[in-house]
Amino acid sequence: MSQEAPIPHGLPKERDAGPFDPPRDITRLREARPVSPMAFPDGHQGWIVTGYDAVRQLMADTRFSSRQDIGVLHVPYEIPGLPVVTEPSPVEPGLFIAMDPPDHTRLRTKLTGAFTVKRMKMLEEHIVDIAERQLDHMARLTPPVDLVKEFALPLPSLVICELLGVPYGDREQFQVNSVRFLNKELPFDEKIAAYTEMNAYLSELVTRKRAAPGEDILSDLARHDDLAIEELTGIAFLLLLAGHETTANMLGLGTFALLEHPEQLAELRADPDLMPGAVEELMRYLSVVDIVYRYAAEDLELGGEIIGKGSSVVVSMLAANRDPRRFDNPDTLDIRRKARGHLSFGHGVHQCLGQQLARVEMRAGFEGLLRRFPTLRLAVPADEVRLRTNMQIYGVHELPVTWTETAR
Repeated sequence: MSQEAPIPHGLPKERDAGPFDPPRDITRLREARPVSPMAFPDGHQGWIVTGYDAVRQLMADTRFSSRQDIGVLHVPYEIPGLPVVTEPSPVEPGLFIAMDPPDHTRLRTKLTGAFTVKRMKMLEEHIVDIAERQLDHMARLTPPVDLVKEFALPLPSLVICELLGVPYGDREQFQVNSVRFLNKELPFDEKIAAYTEMNAYLSELVTRKRAAPGEDILSDLARHDDLAIEELTGIAFLLLLAGHETTANMLGLGTFALLEHPEQLAELRADPDLMPGAVEELMRYLSVVDIVYRYAAEDLELGGEIIGKGSSVVVSMLAANRDPRRFDNPDTLDIRRKARGHLSFGHGVHQCLGQQLARVEMRAGFEGLLRRFPTLRLAVPADEVRLRTNMQIYGVHELPVTWTETAR
């Protein structure tokens, strides 16, 4: 066993080292004991993993089951009254993110062709056009404006709605319910209500697509007779939620980070060819999807520790992406860094299916924004920007920005 470190009681929630950095307690824990025992608020004893090598090993090992998170309906152990999970949970149909092989493999295989690198390259020009149209809209507004409302959220929402065949006019309903569902502070019954409402809407949508399929991803899936409507609904829920929430928060928080690092912003404006690497570095540096959960399906060794069968395991992607054993000066934003190998898209069988789409959207979004708004700056002091510390996907609730000139 590695050197002793205090057993944390619950997850540190506040990013007390700054809006872009891990909580200080998490950083201290990683340096002292990258695989550490953890006492959950309900008294349950589990583990927290913060070191890069240990996180990567864990994510690649399917004996660390993904079925711990009860259909991703809540953050384990943070909601009073819910049972402790130390064995596989019932799986919500279609929610392959909460499945292990072979069930996970059966569903994910049906989607791999939809998000290939080749297909995303074919779509890139169209996605650039969508970004430019949204920037045209923003340029017509009188600043200050909320970048999240006017650009960061609409861009990925427009793209994923078009790809899936979800009417963009219905966006208010699913965006509101997505926020309710991801709010860690909302009572569990309200989260369930948001989930149920989204599922009812999507069930009706995929039922129509099965009867009269179109030219979109959900229609392609609906042509598979071996997929039940309940499974189609669950898949649609995951793709719609992940397809707009993660990229929207990366665009919002990433813009905030660049505005707070003007030297990096100036380099990126001076050399747009740095954008692909800058996107990878922003993904590493910000890690908007920080905490994931696993449980040990059998006794396992990880980082010199024995993880007992049934143990719950908290994994911090942000801590792993800031591990100095893997990245030099990890708490520095460096757009010239070779950040490939970061874990922000996960690792192993659950690695993000839409990562190529997200990369295309971020490259198009950041490049267009910086080019079209050369004088972009915050419209409020940085410490007044509202951070999404209450959400399962980190970011900013709003980002008030202003400018004095626009360009083409």
